[in-house]
Amino acid sequence: MSDSPSQQAPQHPFQDEAGARDTAPQFVLPLVVRIEKASPPARTDALETAARAVLTVLSDERSLGDGEWAGAMRDWQDARIRKVVRRARGAEWRKAEALPGITVTGKSAEVRVYPPVPLDGWPKELAKLQVSGTDLDDPEPPADADPGGPVLWTNPDLDMSAGKLMAQAGHGAQLAWWELSDEEKAAWRDAGFPLAVRTASPARWRELVTGGLPLVRDAGFTEIAPGSCTVVADHPALR
Repeated sequence: MSDSPSQQAPQHPFQDEAGARDTAPQFVLPLVVRIEKASPPARTDALETAARAVLTVLSDERSLGDGEWAGAMRDWQDARIRKVVRRARGAEWRKAEALPGITVTGKSAEVRVYPPVPLDGWPKELAKLQVSGTDLDDPEPPADADPGGPVLWTNPDLDMSAGKLMAQAGHGAQLAWWELSDEEKAAWRDAGFPLAVRTASPARWRELVTGGLPLVRDAGFTEIAPGSCTVVADHPALR
């Protein structure tokens, strides 16, 4: 699903005023989730794997300094941090895996993330993949999140497809990443980016959105109304 959040983040090298972000050249971060008919991933695992994929590409050496992806990453972050999640299986997935990127695996999910591309300049192997209708189920309710670890809390009042929510979880992880110190980023990366994605209770959500933590507000291009609060990133270092 395609999302362009209204960012609510601290000062960082790529943040700009909303108007400037809107007029800058628009780039998108492609993510592809593998969904085989016979063995689809669990919903929560797919959400968490997508968030970790975003963190992985943000921290990859190719995205930093003079790395081969660094220019595209800067251009993308100078605009809105738009992400599009597509799905693939079989031969489609094998073609998607052949393109430069990073595959991140969860318990049952596989998500491949790519360096950003212009909004209208997708590689043909990815452009043909389906976007809408990406939905998944959890075979059983996920366990409670570790209260001492990073949690991406989702809005209990919004009904979003798995594809949409994968992008939102990625936004939340990215906003948390921007707020961390270099030492905190390194510790999270070295630990393998542990995190949980869980739906907050209504009462907990009301507390979270006023608690000063990174908050994703959606631009409303798909599924939900503009300005909807979708994810709060609750990282221990930010509490």
